[in-house]
Amino acid sequence: MDESALLARCLRGEAAAWDELFDRHYAATGRFVLQIAPGFTHEDVEEVCQETFLSVIKHLASFSGRSQIQTWIFRIAANKARDYRAKQFAEKRGGGKVPLSLHPEPGEDTPAIDPASPLPSPDAALLRAEQWKFVGQALEELGGPCQEILELRYFADLDYKEISASLDLNEKTVSSRLSKCRDKFEAALRRIFSREKIGTLPSNP
Repeated sequence: MDESALLARCLRGEAAAWDELFDRHYAATGRFVLQIAPGFTHEDVEEVCQETFLSVIKHLASFSGRSQIQTWIFRIAANKARDYRAKQFAEKRGGGKVPLSLHPEPGEDTPAIDPASPLPSPDAALLRAEQWKFVGQALEELGGPCQEILELRYFADLDYKEISASLDLNEKTVSSRLSKCRDKFEAALRRIFSREKIGTLPSNP
């Protein structure tokens, strides 16, 4: 079904249309949330997705149609994920660390501590999780337009034209902003790696 026709049916309140919209975009949204917040548990991702689609239901009438509906949903999901992560940090008074499950549930998209051969070793899986944590921290440090455009390009995998429509920018501006934001992102990563390295050094007696 054409997406615009599906959205029109949703706005008329047809339950079957809402089911179809969720079937099309719920799983992809979950994968997107996990990419921008790799420290989230399966339950965290599920909660963010539920909050995202509640917002979709509430605000669908405001969708302008200038971008793809999935792009719009991803932007909502990115905001909800940031809010959820901020809430976690506040509740844990700055801790914000989520334990990695030793036995992920079936279908859970989290790295396993002890994967079976020929998958990477536990050390490799943990290293990837740690690296993704740093990526998330760097994006959080940037915030604002840079975080948004980097997430749309490298996590939602949108091309310049789609980003241009989503953010209401011309493609030259998208290209220029991406270039500048990549530089800022790399600088933020270097600062984080430097802090982590210093943090591992033993203190003087």
